[in-house]
Amino acid sequence: MPSERPPTIDPIAAARWHTAAPAHSPWLHEEVARRMEGRLQWIREAPLSWCHWDAVRGGLQAHALVRQRYPDAACHVVETSAPMRPRAASALAAPWWSAARWKGGAVRLEPPGRGAVQMLWANMALHMAPDPQALIAQWHDALAVDGYLMFSCLGPDSLRELRAMYEALGWPAPGHAFTDMHDWGDMLIEAGFAEPVMDMERITLTFATAERLLQELRELGANLHPQRFAGLRGRGWHGRLLRELTERLADPQTGQLALTFEIVYGHAFKPAPRVRVAEHAAVSLQDMRAMLRGPGRKDGVD
Repeated sequence: MPSERPPTIDPIAAARWHTAAPAHSPWLHEEVARRMEGRLQWIREAPLSWCHWDAVRGGLQAHALVRQRYPDAACHVVETSAPMRPRAASALAAPWWSAARWKGGAVRLEPPGRGAVQMLWANMALHMAPDPQALIAQWHDALAVDGYLMFSCLGPDSLRELRAMYEALGWPAPGHAFTDMHDWGDMLIEAGFAEPVMDMERITLTFATAERLLQELRELGANLHPQRFAGLRGRGWHGRLLRELTERLADPQTGQLALTFEIVYGHAFKPAPRVRVAEHAAVSLQDMRAMLRGPGRKDGVD
Protein backbone atom coordinates (compact mmCIF):
# COMPACT_ATOMS: atom_id res chain seq x y z
CA MET A 1 0.00 0.00 0.00
CA PRO A 2 1.37 3.47 -0.79
CA SER A 3 2.60 5.28 2.30
CA GLU A 4 2.55 8.88 1.14
CA ARG A 5 1.28 8.96 -2.42
CA PRO A 6 0.84 6.52 -5.29
CA PRO A 7 4.46 5.69 -6.21
CA THR A 8 4.10 6.43 -9.91
CA ILE A 9 2.54 9.91 -9.70
CA ASP A 10 4.72 12.92 -10.53
CA PRO A 11 3.34 15.69 -8.27
CA ILE A 12 4.57 18.48 -10.55
CA ALA A 13 2.85 16.93 -13.56
CA ALA A 14 -0.28 16.39 -11.45
CA ALA A 15 -0.38 20.07 -10.45
CA ARG A 16 0.13 21.11 -14.09
CA TRP A 17 -2.76 18.93 -15.25
CA HIS A 18 -4.99 20.16 -12.45
CA THR A 19 -4.79 23.72 -13.75
CA ALA A 20 -4.84 22.80 -17.46
CA ALA A 21 -7.68 20.24 -17.52
CA PRO A 22 -10.63 21.10 -19.80
CA ALA A 23 -13.33 23.01 -17.92
CA HIS A 24 -16.13 20.55 -18.59
CA SER A 25 -17.26 17.09 -17.52
CA PRO A 26 -16.07 14.19 -19.73
CA TRP A 27 -18.73 11.71 -20.78
CA LEU A 28 -17.25 8.92 -18.66
CA HIS A 29 -17.25 11.13 -15.57
CA GLU A 30 -20.92 11.93 -16.06
CA GLU A 31 -21.80 8.27 -16.59
CA VAL A 32 -19.93 7.16 -13.46
CA ALA A 33 -21.55 9.97 -11.46
CA ARG A 34 -24.98 8.93 -12.74
CA ARG A 35 -24.37 5.39 -11.52
CA MET A 36 -23.05 6.63 -8.19
CA GLU A 37 -26.09 8.86 -7.75
CA GLY A 38 -28.30 5.79 -8.09
CA ARG A 39 -26.63 4.36 -4.99
CA LEU A 40 -28.00 7.22 -2.90
CA GLN A 41 -31.36 5.45 -2.85
CA TRP A 42 -29.91 3.19 -0.15
CA ILE A 43 -29.12 6.14 2.14
CA ARG A 44 -31.96 6.43 4.65
CA GLU A 45 -31.52 10.00 5.88
CA ALA A 46 -31.21 12.95 3.50
CA PRO A 47 -28.35 15.35 4.29
CA LEU A 48 -29.14 18.84 5.52
CA SER A 49 -26.13 20.05 3.55
CA TRP A 50 -23.63 18.45 1.22
CA CYS A 51 -20.40 19.31 -0.58
CA HIS A 52 -19.61 18.70 -4.23
CA TRP A 53 -15.84 18.46 -4.58
CA ASP A 54 -14.50 19.64 -7.97
CA ALA A 55 -17.93 19.68 -9.56
CA VAL A 56 -16.95 20.88 -13.04
CA ARG A 57 -14.76 17.88 -13.82
CA GLY A 58 -16.80 15.58 -11.60
CA GLY A 59 -20.06 16.07 -13.45
CA LEU A 60 -22.38 19.05 -13.79
CA GLN A 61 -25.25 16.92 -15.06
CA ALA A 62 -24.85 14.61 -12.07
CA HIS A 63 -24.83 17.66 -9.80
CA ALA A 64 -28.33 18.41 -11.02
CA LEU A 65 -29.40 14.83 -10.24
CA VAL A 66 -28.12 15.02 -6.66
CA ARG A 67 -29.79 18.41 -6.13
CA GLN A 68 -33.02 16.99 -7.49
CA ARG A 69 -32.77 14.13 -4.98
CA TYR A 70 -32.02 16.54 -2.11
CA PRO A 71 -33.78 19.80 -3.12
CA ASP A 72 -33.82 21.26 0.39
CA ALA A 73 -30.18 20.54 1.22
CA ALA A 74 -27.70 23.39 1.07
CA CYS A 75 -24.78 22.68 -1.23
CA HIS A 76 -21.15 23.80 -1.02
CA VAL A 77 -19.19 23.59 -4.28
CA VAL A 78 -15.42 23.37 -3.89
CA GLU A 79 -13.29 23.93 -6.97
CA THR A 80 -9.66 23.31 -6.06
CA SER A 81 -8.48 24.53 -9.49
CA ALA A 82 -8.80 28.29 -9.98
CA PRO A 83 -9.58 28.06 -13.74
CA MET A 84 -12.65 25.93 -12.93
CA ARG A 85 -14.27 28.44 -10.57
CA PRO A 86 -15.73 30.79 -13.22
CA ARG A 87 -17.22 27.78 -14.99
CA ALA A 88 -18.75 26.50 -11.75
CA ALA A 89 -20.14 29.95 -10.97
CA SER A 90 -21.77 30.32 -14.38
CA ALA A 91 -23.20 26.79 -14.37
CA LEU A 92 -24.32 26.36 -10.77
CA ALA A 93 -24.79 29.67 -8.99
CA ALA A 94 -28.26 31.24 -9.03
CA PRO A 95 -28.46 34.90 -10.19
CA TRP A 96 -28.39 37.49 -7.44
CA TRP A 97 -32.03 38.36 -8.10
CA SER A 98 -33.20 34.71 -7.93
CA ALA A 99 -35.21 33.55 -4.92
CA ALA A 100 -33.23 30.32 -5.04
CA ARG A 101 -30.28 32.14 -3.50
CA TRP A 102 -32.22 32.49 -0.26
CA LYS A 103 -33.75 29.04 -0.07
CA GLY A 104 -32.42 26.12 1.91
CA GLY A 105 -31.10 24.33 -1.16
CA ALA A 106 -28.96 27.21 -2.39
CA VAL A 107 -25.50 26.57 -3.87
CA ARG A 108 -22.58 28.23 -2.12
CA LEU A 109 -19.35 28.50 -4.08
CA GLU A 110 -17.17 28.23 -1.01
CA PRO A 111 -15.61 25.45 1.06
CA PRO A 112 -17.68 24.18 3.97
CA GLY A 113 -16.54 24.79 7.51
CA ARG A 114 -15.11 22.02 9.65
CA GLY A 115 -17.75 19.38 10.27
CA ALA A 116 -20.35 21.39 8.32
CA VAL A 117 -21.82 18.90 5.83
CA GLN A 118 -23.53 15.53 6.09
CA MET A 119 -22.40 14.26 2.68
CA LEU A 120 -19.29 14.84 0.61
CA TRP A 121 -19.53 13.91 -3.06
CA ALA A 122 -16.27 13.46 -5.03
CA ASN A 123 -16.47 11.88 -8.46
CA MET A 124 -13.43 10.71 -10.46
CA ALA A 125 -10.88 12.93 -8.68
CA LEU A 126 -8.89 10.73 -6.33
CA HIS A 127 -6.83 8.84 -8.94
CA MET A 128 -5.32 12.14 -10.19
CA ALA A 129 -4.42 13.47 -6.72
CA PRO A 130 -0.67 13.76 -6.02
CA ASP A 131 -1.30 13.33 -2.28
CA PRO A 132 -4.51 11.28 -1.88
CA GLN A 133 -4.13 10.85 1.88
CA ALA A 134 -4.14 14.62 2.36
CA LEU A 135 -7.20 14.91 0.13
CA ILE A 136 -9.07 12.23 2.08
CA ALA A 137 -8.17 14.07 5.29
CA GLN A 138 -9.75 17.25 3.89
CA TRP A 139 -12.93 15.36 3.13
CA HIS A 140 -12.99 13.88 6.61
CA ASP A 141 -12.52 17.32 8.16
CA ALA A 142 -15.44 18.81 6.20
CA LEU A 143 -17.89 16.09 7.26
CA ALA A 144 -20.02 16.20 10.37
CA VAL A 145 -20.08 13.21 12.71
CA ASP A 146 -22.25 10.49 11.14
CA GLY A 147 -21.80 12.21 7.78
CA TYR A 148 -20.72 10.08 4.84
CA LEU A 149 -18.40 10.17 1.86
CA MET A 150 -19.37 9.11 -1.66
CA PHE A 151 -16.51 8.90 -4.16
CA SER A 152 -15.35 7.15 -7.32
CA CYS A 153 -12.05 6.84 -9.15
CA LEU A 154 -10.22 4.71 -11.70
CA GLY A 155 -8.89 1.32 -10.59
CA PRO A 156 -5.69 -0.54 -11.58
CA ASP A 157 -7.30 -2.56 -14.39
CA SER A 158 -8.03 0.62 -16.37
CA LEU A 159 -6.43 0.96 -19.82
CA ARG A 160 -5.15 -2.61 -19.70
CA GLU A 161 -5.21 -2.86 -23.51
CA LEU A 162 -3.12 0.29 -23.87
CA ARG A 163 -0.66 -0.76 -21.16
CA ALA A 164 -0.16 -4.16 -22.81
CA MET A 165 0.51 -2.50 -26.16
CA TYR A 166 3.08 -0.09 -24.74
CA GLU A 167 4.83 -2.91 -22.89
CA ALA A 168 4.98 -5.07 -26.03
CA LEU A 169 6.54 -2.18 -27.97
CA GLY A 170 9.08 -1.45 -25.23
CA TRP A 171 7.68 2.02 -24.58
CA PRO A 172 7.35 3.66 -21.14
CA ALA A 173 4.02 3.20 -19.39
CA PRO A 174 1.16 5.18 -21.01
CA GLY A 175 -0.17 6.26 -17.63
CA HIS A 176 0.53 6.21 -13.92
CA ALA A 177 -0.61 3.26 -11.82
CA PHE A 178 -4.04 3.42 -10.19
CA THR A 179 -4.61 2.35 -6.59
CA ASP A 180 -6.49 -0.84 -5.73
CA MET A 181 -9.85 -0.48 -3.99
CA HIS A 182 -8.65 -2.43 -0.94
CA ASP A 183 -5.82 0.08 -0.46
CA TRP A 184 -8.36 2.93 -0.68
CA GLY A 185 -10.36 1.21 2.04
CA ASP A 186 -7.28 1.02 4.26
CA MET A 187 -6.54 4.71 3.67
CA LEU A 188 -10.10 5.65 4.60
CA ILE A 189 -9.77 3.85 7.92
CA GLU A 190 -6.38 5.47 8.59
CA ALA A 191 -7.97 8.87 7.94
CA GLY A 192 -10.63 8.23 10.59
CA PHE A 193 -13.51 6.92 8.50
CA ALA A 194 -15.53 3.89 9.54
CA GLU A 195 -17.36 1.08 7.76
CA PRO A 196 -15.84 1.67 4.31
CA VAL A 197 -17.68 -0.13 1.54
CA MET A 198 -15.68 -0.57 -1.66
CA ASP A 199 -16.74 -2.15 -4.92
CA MET A 200 -15.87 -1.91 -8.57
CA GLU A 201 -17.15 -2.47 -12.09
CA ARG A 202 -15.60 -2.41 -15.54
CA ILE A 203 -16.81 -0.18 -18.35
CA THR A 204 -15.60 -0.80 -21.92
CA LEU A 205 -15.62 2.14 -24.31
CA THR A 206 -15.32 1.62 -28.07
CA PHE A 207 -14.04 4.08 -30.63
CA ALA A 208 -14.35 4.20 -34.39
CA THR A 209 -10.81 5.51 -34.93
CA ALA A 210 -7.51 5.80 -33.09
CA GLU A 211 -7.77 9.59 -33.34
CA ARG A 212 -11.09 9.53 -31.48
CA LEU A 213 -9.62 7.24 -28.82
CA LEU A 214 -6.72 9.62 -28.17
CA GLN A 215 -9.08 12.57 -28.03
CA GLU A 216 -11.10 10.85 -25.30
CA LEU A 217 -7.97 10.06 -23.30
CA ARG A 218 -6.85 13.69 -23.46
CA GLU A 219 -10.23 14.73 -22.07
CA LEU A 220 -10.02 12.25 -19.21
CA GLY A 221 -6.56 12.99 -17.90
CA ALA A 222 -2.82 12.90 -18.47
CA ASN A 223 0.09 10.55 -17.98
CA LEU A 224 1.54 11.43 -14.56
CA HIS A 225 4.14 8.65 -14.49
CA PRO A 226 7.63 9.96 -13.60
CA GLN A 227 9.16 7.65 -16.22
CA ARG A 228 6.83 8.69 -19.02
CA PHE A 229 8.27 9.75 -22.38
CA ALA A 230 10.57 12.73 -21.86
CA GLY A 231 9.85 15.70 -24.13
CA LEU A 232 7.72 15.78 -27.26
CA ARG A 233 7.54 13.07 -29.90
CA GLY A 234 7.46 13.88 -33.58
CA ARG A 235 4.90 13.29 -36.29
CA GLY A 236 6.55 10.01 -37.22
CA TRP A 237 6.03 8.58 -33.73
CA HIS A 238 2.46 9.89 -33.64
CA GLY A 239 1.72 8.20 -36.94
CA ARG A 240 3.14 4.94 -35.64
CA LEU A 241 1.03 5.26 -32.47
CA LEU A 242 -2.13 5.58 -34.56
CA ARG A 243 -1.17 2.54 -36.64
CA GLU A 244 -0.34 0.42 -33.61
CA LEU A 245 -3.61 1.35 -31.91
CA THR A 246 -5.58 0.43 -35.00
CA GLU A 247 -3.79 -2.88 -35.52
CA ARG A 248 -3.66 -4.05 -31.91
CA LEU A 249 -6.88 -2.75 -30.36
CA ALA A 250 -9.39 -3.07 -33.21
CA ASP A 251 -12.01 -5.81 -33.09
CA PRO A 252 -11.51 -8.12 -36.11
CA GLN A 253 -15.22 -8.10 -36.96
CA THR A 254 -16.39 -4.55 -36.16
CA GLY A 255 -13.14 -2.63 -36.46
CA GLN A 256 -13.98 -0.78 -33.23
CA LEU A 257 -11.12 0.00 -30.85
CA ALA A 258 -11.87 -0.96 -27.23
CA LEU A 259 -10.52 0.35 -23.92
CA THR A 260 -11.39 -0.98 -20.46
CA PHE A 261 -11.92 1.30 -17.47
CA GLU A 262 -12.13 -0.13 -13.96
CA ILE A 263 -14.36 2.09 -11.82
CA VAL A 264 -13.90 1.99 -8.05
CA TYR A 265 -16.74 3.21 -5.82
CA GLY A 266 -16.21 4.07 -2.18
CA HIS A 267 -18.55 4.88 0.69
CA ALA A 268 -17.67 5.50 4.35
CA PHE A 269 -19.02 7.20 7.48
CA LYS A 270 -17.32 9.63 9.83
CA PRO A 271 -17.74 8.24 13.36
CA ALA A 272 -17.67 10.17 16.61
CA PRO A 273 -14.08 10.88 17.67
CA ARG A 274 -12.44 8.69 20.24
CA VAL A 275 -10.25 10.05 23.00
CA ARG A 276 -7.10 8.11 23.78
CA VAL A 277 -6.88 7.00 27.37
CA ALA A 278 -4.09 8.97 29.04
CA GLU A 279 -3.32 10.76 32.27
CA HIS A 280 -4.13 14.06 30.57
CA ALA A 281 -6.26 14.33 27.39
CA ALA A 282 -7.29 17.43 25.46
CA VAL A 283 -10.58 17.41 23.56
CA SER A 284 -11.91 20.22 21.39
CA LEU A 285 -15.34 21.64 22.17
CA GLN A 286 -16.67 20.43 18.81
CA ASP A 287 -15.39 16.87 19.39
CA MET A 288 -16.82 16.88 22.91
CA ARG A 289 -20.23 17.84 21.56
CA ALA A 290 -20.02 15.06 18.99
CA MET A 291 -19.11 12.45 21.59
CA LEU A 292 -21.88 13.53 23.97
CA ARG A 293 -24.42 13.66 21.17
CA GLY A 294 -23.81 10.03 20.29
CA PRO A 295 -24.93 8.26 17.09
CA GLY A 296 -28.41 9.06 15.87
CA ARG A 297 -29.05 11.94 18.32
CA LYS A 298 -29.74 15.42 17.03
CA ASP A 299 -29.57 17.29 20.31
CA GLY A 300 -26.24 18.75 21.28
CA VAL A 301 -24.50 20.41 24.18
CA ASP A 302 -24.66 24.19 24.36
